[in-house]
Amino acid sequence: MATYLGTHGSRIQNYTTDPDNPNTGEVWYNATANTIRVEAVTTAGSWAAGGALNTGIEKSGGAGTQTSALSFGGKLPPTTNGVESYNGTNWTEIANLNLARNALGGAGASNTSALAFGGESPSGGNKNETELWNGTNWTEVNNLNEARNSLASCGIQTAALAAGGNSTDSPSNRATTESWNGTNWTTVNNMNSGRYNLAGAGTNTSAVVFGGYDTAQRAYSESWNGTNWTETNDLNEARYALAGSGTSNTSALAFGGQPGLAGSSAKTELWNGSNWTEDGDLNNARVSLTGTGTATLGLVFGGEGPPPAQTLTEEWTGAGAAQTRTISTD
Repeated sequence: MATYLGTHGSRIQNYTTDPDNPNTGEVWYNATANTIRVEAVTTAGSWAAGGALNTGIEKSGGAGTQTSALSFGGKLPPTTNGVESYNGTNWTEIANLNLARNALGGAGASNTSALAFGGESPSGGNKNETELWNGTNWTEVNNLNEARNSLASCGIQTAALAAGGNSTDSPSNRATTESWNGTNWTTVNNMNSGRYNLAGAGTNTSAVVFGGYDTAQRAYSESWNGTNWTETNDLNEARYALAGSGTSNTSALAFGGQPGLAGSSAKTELWNGSNWTEDGDLNNARVSLTGTGTATLGLVFGGEGPPPAQTLTEEWTGAGAAQTRTISTD
């Protein structure tokens, strides 16, 4: 009969903390937690609690990954220019945005490289300002062509996408799309359906936007190939003020939001490029929340549900991802 020693060439190790990069199938004893643990592959996606924000926030911008993220701006209320950085365990307050605003867009690969754009000012006006984060300071750079809030956003600091949103123009629910090349915003082809309070995921050449509101909550989904938007299969649940994460128009996650005139949703849906499939619910239903990361390792923070603004953070581990689990010793 095969033994752990014979298969892996070592005995079960005793650690005071979990190892940094365990191999799938590796087993160890965590002396601090007094548990036996194993590195396994998940068979279904699930959300787990992460470190709480220092200040409850809703309608903030977001950027980064599950272990290196930023939350910027948003409403406490009131509207703030506050910024917090996440290292996978804790949130730390860092240098503020130059301009306080909520319902803004965000893009970026980490907590040291991000872009903030658009939003709503404390007085209620739409903004087109764009700010760049270098890990130390925020710097004002070239503005969006159209001032708006509650837009979908995705990408990185040097290649971002802004789609839809709420404008003072008529109709207020916009279909406008702009692409950022690291220096300037360029207006590109419009979405098929103008709406605001929608979410997005991907890059400025491969993205998907979903949900939102025009005259009612919508389940609409559209895919972007770098040139045109194509209508695709709808979300299973129509909702707005939701959040998303993902890396392309074939790999995204939609979660939270408002499915009607009142209430909040915990629904999570996974996009594979063709269909949305319901997966594990959020532990805490909420609206006006912020998401970032990938469809396999996502992050969500803040939001409202019920008031006041929340400090909650949840981390998503999708099916097929490695995950450390405790082995029951009962």
